[in-house]
Amino acid sequence: MNDTNEKSTFKITPEFILELVLRRRWLILVPFFLALIAGIYLSITLPKIYEAKTLILIEPQRVPQQFVQSIVTVDPGERINTLSQQILSRSNLEKIINDFSLFNEPPQRDLFTEDKIEILRKQITIDVISDHRRGTDAFSITFKGKDPNKIASVANGLASYFIDENLKVRESQAIGTSEFLDSELLSMRSRLEQLEESMKEYRKTYMGELPEQLETNLRILDRLQENLNDQQQNLRDARARVSDLSNQASARTQSVVVIGEGTRPAEGGASLEELKEQYESLRSRYTEKHPDLLRTKKLIEELEAKQSSEAADGNSQLPQSASLSPELRRQIGDARREIQLAEGEIVNLKNQIAEYQKRVENTPKREQELLGLRRDYQNIQASYDSLLSRKLEADIAVNMERKQKGEQFRIIDSAKVPQRPVAPDLRKLFMMVVAVGLGIGGGAAFLLEYLNTSLRKPDDVETFFELPVLTSIPTVFRPKQILLRKLDVAGSIAFSMITLAFLAVFAFVCLRGPEQLVGAVKKLLPMG
Repeated sequence: MNDTNEKSTFKITPEFILELVLRRRWLILVPFFLALIAGIYLSITLPKIYEAKTLILIEPQRVPQQFVQSIVTVDPGERINTLSQQILSRSNLEKIINDFSLFNEPPQRDLFTEDKIEILRKQITIDVISDHRRGTDAFSITFKGKDPNKIASVANGLASYFIDENLKVRESQAIGTSEFLDSELLSMRSRLEQLEESMKEYRKTYMGELPEQLETNLRILDRLQENLNDQQQNLRDARARVSDLSNQASARTQSVVVIGEGTRPAEGGASLEELKEQYESLRSRYTEKHPDLLRTKKLIEELEAKQSSEAADGNSQLPQSASLSPELRRQIGDARREIQLAEGEIVNLKNQIAEYQKRVENTPKREQELLGLRRDYQNIQASYDSLLSRKLEADIAVNMERKQKGEQFRIIDSAKVPQRPVAPDLRKLFMMVVAVGLGIGGGAAFLLEYLNTSLRKPDDVETFFELPVLTSIPTVFRPKQILLRKLDVAGSIAFSMITLAFLAVFAFVCLRGPEQLVGAVKKLLPMG
């Protein structure tokens, strides 16, 4: 038979495993015991890393937003990220190291400041927790270290730093916004005052041509036109009286001299005013060289020259007429003075009419210019009003932040002194040590059993030689061998009990910690 046939008889059954354990018990117990010793040693000597966590809730502002609108509208996650960068800055971490006396142990005391800051930064973890369904936001601050009491203090200190820094940042942003709006408000007010002054100067410069004065100007223009018509009628009446009085004087004195402006030329029988009106009418239709225009102009010049000469010697002629009575002389003088007053009033009224016509004509232009000024003024006024409203809201928001009525950070779970380290994971260490101890012992026993080619049962003999076994002779043990076997069994049982005791100790250390083990030992020693 070859080895292949021998190994083919090797079968794994529960009975085989139980027999293997009993027969190879020392090979299994010793590696398992050594693994337990190594596990207990590692669980006690490995550096313990503890973790303290603080949970902070982001509370919304206490004043309803429909009454006071908050200026700080940054997303909580972004704001926490910004605060984290500030908290984890070099200057702030140096302050934390000094305040909590970190890295004072001999191995870390001689580290460079940069290394201490980098180690501390790695020990701090900040996680944002958002619940969109409930509309709540929170974040946690986790700090890891070797001293449970110190890491709890550091975690709570970091939470206090976050709360204080958040208040400072919010108040700073609110004050900065208020100051910016204040500067913009001053600038806008200056521009508004400049436009007001420009509009004031414009209205002062073009007073009388403004759009709101158009109706008044039109009424005044109508009244002036009526006055002009009345004065022209008075002028015509006065001239008619002078003409009548002159005719009366001529009839009495048999003189052919016609006194005053009512004199008519022999050719047309028209007065000077009628000739002038006729001249203007012809001038609007013909050129300056038209015969009718030249003839009319000549008649006007002759009549004006005649009236000038009569005005010069009229007063001397009247007194020379003995037939003129004082009453007629007075009436003629009054009529002439009335003519002079009417002519002066007509000239004045025509000037006023021209002035008001000019105002009425310029009104549309002034209206367009005023519209431009008013549009700019209204735009700046609207901007000013908007800035003023925002400035008032910013001032209220600043007061809200100073009184801590805005969005705040509130600690809902402060950091407690941790009782169990997070590293190393003693439960994983326990399972790994047990698996390694049993794996080494069981593997070695199984390997030796697999490599053992001896025949241990009658069935093995029959299978190997293919011959029937008639009888088997049991092994005869001597008394010394029997004693040794009994001692071996007793020793294995005792060693198994010791191994189980160490397993229990290892389990206690992994579940409750080495400190609990030390405390339990101290309690048991006085009793012993």
